[in-house]
Amino acid sequence: DDRESKITRVIGIVHHEDVKQLYCWFCCQPDGKVYVSKAEIDVHSDRFGFPYGAADIVCLEPRNCEPTHVSIHQSSHGNTDQLPRFEIKNRKAEAFSVDFTVCISAMFGNYNNVLQFIQSMEMYKILGVQKVVIYKNNCSHLMEKVLKFYVEEGTVEIIPWPINSHLKVSSKWHFMQDGTHIGYYGQITALNDCIYRNMQRSKFVVLIDADEIILPLKHPDWMTMMTSLQEQNPGTGIFLFENHIFPETISTHVFNISSWNTVPGVNILQHVHREPDRKNVINPRKMIIDPRKVIQTSVHSVLRAYGNSVNVPMDVALIYHCRVPLQGSLPRESLIRDTTLWRYNLSLIMNVNKVLHQTIL
Repeated sequence: DDRESKITRVIGIVHHEDVKQLYCWFCCQPDGKVYVSKAEIDVHSDRFGFPYGAADIVCLEPRNCEPTHVSIHQSSHGNTDQLPRFEIKNRKAEAFSVDFTVCISAMFGNYNNVLQFIQSMEMYKILGVQKVVIYKNNCSHLMEKVLKFYVEEGTVEIIPWPINSHLKVSSKWHFMQDGTHIGYYGQITALNDCIYRNMQRSKFVVLIDADEIILPLKHPDWMTMMTSLQEQNPGTGIFLFENHIFPETISTHVFNISSWNTVPGVNILQHVHREPDRKNVINPRKMIIDPRKVIQTSVHSVLRAYGNSVNVPMDVALIYHCRVPLQGSLPRESLIRDTTLWRYNLSLIMNVNKVLHQTIL
């Protein structure tokens, strides 16, 4: 990361108190000399009470060489033969290969919401996404088939995420005093990894979950929306979109497509009622960012960045988030009917059918 000085940044997970010192062991080519540099351990401020958290392990690089690999060791001397050597990425500037990359931070819990996942993927593609990166802990056998299809198509990149082999993970985002080590399957670490992994290759990075779709209300797709937002907000690198719950418990009979009924998961086209805002409750936001302007991110905001953040008004776009309700006791009459999603119905239905016929139907 040479945005400020010549450093290597290793994204990791550490215990916020117990890890006191680490060293980067750089391998200098072509002579194979080893250069050792003491690391600054920067534990991200958003741990949500868990003892382990995302951390940047930051080392100054040797002045007279461009190391290609680094190992992390707790001592400045000794033997590193047994340690993993990490390739140092982003060394060369590249031309962007895609405009939008979506980062889905953790697929876990034998994930089987197949229909909604395919619908989200096809909506992302309609809106202009070329790449979706999924940090995969586990999913169902059926879901594996669908992922395999998208990987072969070139849309999806899977990052294996076996975090529970190393730490006791919680499926909650905040600590419950239950002996777990880290929240939500290490989501924050995955999001930071995804930003840096795509810093050189994607114009924008989108941090959302697979049940969330950023719906533009004034533009046909994300690129026209982002071009307009950037023109109105010069110097801004972080755009925050408001999350709105469309409960999967309230359905409409329109778009009840019989061939989809055998596919596990939610049919988003049938859920077009959103929960109203609540007094004194701020709707969480998710982000589209310019990755080159971000240093550290949390889930709903960035922690450190170059440049400003801006809240995108709800008449420009909102996040369609179809899930179990947060205001479950509200009757249908109290919800707001919002059929923005239906603008895309023709291409969405056609594209979803294509994928289903090539994978599971």
